[in-house]
Amino acid sequence: MYVEDNADVRHLVVELIEHEGRRVVACADAESAWAHLQRETFDLLVTDVNLPGWSGIELARRWLEGGPARWVVLLSGYEFRGSLASLGSHVRAVPKEDFEQLDQVLAEIGGQLQQQRAASGPRAHRP
Repeated sequence: MYVEDNADVRHLVVELIEHEGRRVVACADAESAWAHLQRETFDLLVTDVNLPGWSGIELARRWLEGGPARWVVLLSGYEFRGSLASLGSHVRAVPKEDFEQLDQVLAEIGGQLQQQRAASGPRAHRP
């Protein structure tokens, strides 16, 4: 799941991160993303922090309440420093327009998810 209110950025990032084996559902706001997260199973939530309505952090908190093994990547122009620890060990922060770092973090999380799948057996997953 990818959440970004700027349509141009949303389309660009989806093109960059979607590839074979990775399907991305994109939403323009946290509330519509929350509706998708309630209906479908996702491996990862990637969200802008500054969104209309709920913030990306609020969306991440709500989603993480459903399972501490869920993964979140927060995209922001702000530096988080130690504040991410309160959200859990599966939360990463990436500068909003650092697409190279985003790709690296997604690869790291993808590896972790593969290890989790191998340990727990086959199951359908989506980002």
